[in-house]
Amino acid sequence: MDDREPAAVDYDSELRLYNEILRPAFGVGPRDHVLDIGCGTGLTTREAARQAEAGRVLGVDLSEPAIARARRLAEEDGLGNVDFERADAAQHRFPDSRFDLAISRCGTMFFGDPVAAFANIGRALRPAGRLVMMIWQARADNEWTVAIEQALDEPGGRAAGAPDPFSLGDPTATTAILHAAGFVDVSFTDVRRPVWYGPDPDAAVDWVRSFANVGQALARMEPPAAEQAQGRLREMLTAHLGADGVWLGSSAWIVTAGRG
Repeated sequence: MDDREPAAVDYDSELRLYNEILRPAFGVGPRDHVLDIGCGTGLTTREAARQAEAGRVLGVDLSEPAIARARRLAEEDGLGNVDFERADAAQHRFPDSRFDLAISRCGTMFFGDPVAAFANIGRALRPAGRLVMMIWQARADNEWTVAIEQALDEPGGRAAGAPDPFSLGDPTATTAILHAAGFVDVSFTDVRRPVWYGPDPDAAVDWVRSFANVGQALARMEPPAAEQAQGRLREMLTAHLGADGVWLGSSAWIVTAGRG
């Protein structure tokens, strides 16, 4: 977690225990050229840049505010080997065979056409290039989303056609996608760590309400029902309060693959 983050909770702090695992899992070499897909405010990008001392790192994300903050934080850190660009990794025309490594922390699950998107990323990798990404396992294996859906009384948790963060959770289906996109040697590592939702229930409720699917679900309800749902959310999150904040269980895959 970056101690300059102003909010009590953000995505970096939520995934703090996964961040510790991802640094060695990415395996960034000192001369690597790295593409960070869905980089957000750039924590994983900056960490990769520190490891690739004689290389260079490009972070891409769809959010202009996130990219702007990522640039500022990298400048504050004095990192001269990192760039950020607002871009859709599924369609952006990266230079062919430019990168040794493509990394992502939960930034690859929302591709509309995943085969085409991963093929696009593969073209940007050198012949011996690698893809290393963290993705969520199936919805049922992630306590955080199941508990929120139950509190909202909305099984499935999102409207039809909405982006699905669990779209790559089935290893068999995801392996087929990556093979179709030209990747080989696909492997999955099971990683289970709790996610942090804040120092107390108030912060946790605010954080959960910021989730797009939660805000949309509450907006669909009549005011009395929305108030009751928020009460259930608070009760659920309070039940997960420990000595150092609110934690919920989660399950992820770390997927590695080589360019074919």
